[in-house]
Amino acid sequence: MLGNSKFDDMFEKLSRRVASRTSRRGAIGRIGAVLAGVAITPLLPVDRRGRVSRANAAESSGGDPRAKWVPQDHDVQSCDYWRHCSIDGNICDCSGGTLTTCPPGTKLATTSWVASCYNPTDGQSYLIAYRDCCGANVSGRCPCLNTEGELPVYRPEFANDIIWCFGAEDDAMTYHCTISPIIGKAS
Repeated sequence: MLGNSKFDDMFEKLSRRVASRTSRRGAIGRIGAVLAGVAITPLLPVDRRGRVSRANAAESSGGDPRAKWVPQDHDVQSCDYWRHCSIDGNICDCSGGTLTTCPPGTKLATTSWVASCYNPTDGQSYLIAYRDCCGANVSGRCPCLNTEGELPVYRPEFANDIIWCFGAEDDAMTYHCTISPIIGKAS
């Protein structure tokens, strides 16, 4: 048998010390806790409002992301129209519908997501119930991605990334566009 090196002796002492102070169950439990924590990390809420506000500010100011983006109240077909603060999809007003009605040939989904949007005209915030119009191919007109007040998918009533056509009549599961009716003043 060959003699042990100093490294081997040191590693053996360290291993024996760790083994005498810990149990297998404790080590497996700690490893499991770390793995569970790593698995849950993607589910944590992410606030993307700053990114969208900077992007909208850059568009409206000719590229300066520090400019403040302000919602407007005169062009309903624009993404910066005040009611579209949390819309993710196509504006129905561009496809033959209005802010509150679906275009002909589509059906209104029975479910919605909500957001509180600021009206610059009267200085009030209103609760908007975004509802998808379903049953026809995606309109592709006036696409918008605004995420003000959006929460992750595990809070579906505030998540605009879900296609809500699963609640439409006659199994009309194809998304077409989104309406944005006011359902009341926000408190």
